[in-house]
Amino acid sequence: MDFMQILALVIPAAIYAAAPLILTGLGGLFSERSGVVNIGLEGLMVIGAFTGIVVTLTLEGMGFGGSSVWLAMLAAVMIGAAFSLFHAVASITFRADQIVSGVALNFLAVGLSVFLIRLMYGKGQTDYIRNRIYRFDVPVLSDIPIIGPLFFSNVYITSYIAILFAIVVYFVVFYTPFGLRLRSVGEHPMAADTMGINVVRMRYIGVMLSGAFAGLGGAVFAVTVSGNFSGTTIVGQGFMALAALIFGKWNPLGVLGAALFFGLAQALSITGAQIPLLANVPSVFLLTAPYVLTILALAGFVGRAEGPKAIGKPYVKGSR
Repeated sequence: MDFMQILALVIPAAIYAAAPLILTGLGGLFSERSGVVNIGLEGLMVIGAFTGIVVTLTLEGMGFGGSSVWLAMLAAVMIGAAFSLFHAVASITFRADQIVSGVALNFLAVGLSVFLIRLMYGKGQTDYIRNRIYRFDVPVLSDIPIIGPLFFSNVYITSYIAILFAIVVYFVVFYTPFGLRLRSVGEHPMAADTMGINVVRMRYIGVMLSGAFAGLGGAVFAVTVSGNFSGTTIVGQGFMALAALIFGKWNPLGVLGAALFFGLAQALSITGAQIPLLANVPSVFLLTAPYVLTILALAGFVGRAEGPKAIGKPYVKGSR
């Protein structure tokens, strides 16, 4: 296997593994740019994956074809946004500790989804969906020498959607009035309040957007990678997305780059056995590599990454 063959194996796998992390990291960005820490991204991904699979199975049973998976992802967006209200109400309205609220959201998501799966299907996991999103070759572009096999062959459309969302979110956050308001309530909410910006409303919107994106991220993972749902479908991807958010310094393009880095680590853990240099490495080391890199990245960069100045601080109108 030559170098180009290795790249053609690893890079498409890295891009598709990064897609759920990109979407979930962008969701966390909206919440934390508004000043609300969201440790609950893992739980929101769980709810998104649960919704994506259950809705797909339900629509398949009703006779829907390939559209079922896209409708399921839309449902995951809405359910994710609604589920994030638990965190929003606790941390914004009742000014509870945002870390504790996020952790509670993670436990609630796993417990609730597993309970509902057993209630609905009588077992610990769902059946596998028939209509999934599969890899494809982009017409014309996949025939381009060198870059065609790397970036446009054997890819998922959800990967391109995630990258497009990162670019759109960058524009929205930094070049629109909405983005300016969102960043202002995360940096100096009292100043934003005096300028007529509704701090509470903006923070609610930020948290709900985080739920929408994380729900979509979980659904994308479920319909492209796992194909079914159980209590262990999402195992740490939400925390990796949170690490990508911090590693990317709360910038959408930074999140994109960090997610691709973690996606590369996941791709190597999956394809390592086919790569000559990694073929003799014990599989346990390759499987743990993404999580080890997540810890190392946070340990090396979290001290240098400065988040929004008001992040984690409940806002009380009239207080400094």
